[in-house]
Amino acid sequence: MEKEKFDLFGLSINVSTDHRFGTDAILLARFAKPLKKDIVCDLCTGCGIIPMLFEAWGNCPKKSYGVEIQDEAVELFRETVAENNLSERVFPVKADLTKKEELFQIPRESVDMVTVNPPYFKTQCGAERLSPAQAAARHEILCNLEQVIAAGASLLKYGGYLKMCHIPERLTDIICLMRQYGIEPKVIQFAHNKPMDKPYLVLISGRKGGKSGVIVDKPVLVGDVNKELFG
Repeated sequence: MEKEKFDLFGLSINVSTDHRFGTDAILLARFAKPLKKDIVCDLCTGCGIIPMLFEAWGNCPKKSYGVEIQDEAVELFRETVAENNLSERVFPVKADLTKKEELFQIPRESVDMVTVNPPYFKTQCGAERLSPAQAAARHEILCNLEQVIAAGASLLKYGGYLKMCHIPERLTDIICLMRQYGIEPKVIQFAHNKPMDKPYLVLISGRKGGKSGVIVDKPVLVGDVNKELFG
């Protein structure tokens, strides 16, 4: 594994060729807005970037779990946590979210917020051009959308929030599956590269046991977020 290390908002982050992060994860972390009293779990956490962004931005939850199935990504995340002296608050969890006996290393219905940037694509078309690790991160090979939402629902307390980013083409699937597992969509926000472009990403927040009624928030422009965060 060829590792890289770089500074992000004052924290040292470990990544590799196969396990990196992009704008989608940053947009999701910004959208999530956990409270300091919250227990948060990030599913499909990869190198752990979303829990680390919560720490870097100062809106640190009481406790953050990051669930990941791929060994190399978990190793990177563990190294990042250790190097930043966050082992008392941030907890990498090696688990297959489709297997309850592994997922429930985190107590069932104990989490205030679940975040997830899951694999986007149903089909494996194009996956053959990627490494196995990259293919699993982008395509529904090791888990699918229903399994991700079911896992999130099982970890959430009643009244807790599931916050997800995905491609807009899957929005109907997301809403239907959220409702199937007792999570009511509450906020939807689209992200655009340019003002007149169609959205390339949807951010959605749902509440376990919530009442019906959804807000479509004003869209976010990637360039504006980059200026806001990076100057």
